[in-house]
Amino acid sequence: VQLQASGGGLVQAGGSLRLSCAASGRTFSRYVMAWFRQAPGKEREFVAAISSSGGSTYHADSVKGRFAISRDNTKNTVYLQMNSLVPEDTAVYYCAAKGTASLRFRDVDYDYWGQGTRVTVSS
Repeated sequence: VQLQASGGGLVQAGGSLRLSCAASGRTFSRYVMAWFRQAPGKEREFVAAISSSGGSTYHADSVKGRFAISRDNTKNTVYLQMNSLVPEDTAVYYCAAKGTASLRFRDVDYDYWGQGTRVTVSS
C-alpha cells in the first residue's frame, strides 16, 4: 500500500490542524493505521493508532484529549485532528500502515510509511 500524508503547516499555539493520509489499493480496510512524529533532534515517537474497522483507537499520553485519530474506509483515508496545539507538537508527522488485527505502538511494527508532513507550532 502507498501512503500520502498532507495537511501540515504553520499554526499558532492553541490552533488546530487536520492531517490526512490517503492510501492506495483496495485493501485499506484491512490495515491498522497509525500516526508517528519526529521532532528535530529527537527519535520518532508514536502518536495514535486506529484499528482496521475504526472501532478501536489509542492515543499517546502526550496528545490524549487534544488529538483524535479517525478513518474513512470508503475514502481510503486516515485523519489526525489536532487541537490545542503547543510548540512541543512541532514535528514531521508520518502515517503508517500494518496488516494486523491488533493495534501496534512501535514504529518497527509498521510495514508501510507515508512521506511525512511538517507541522510547525509557533508560540
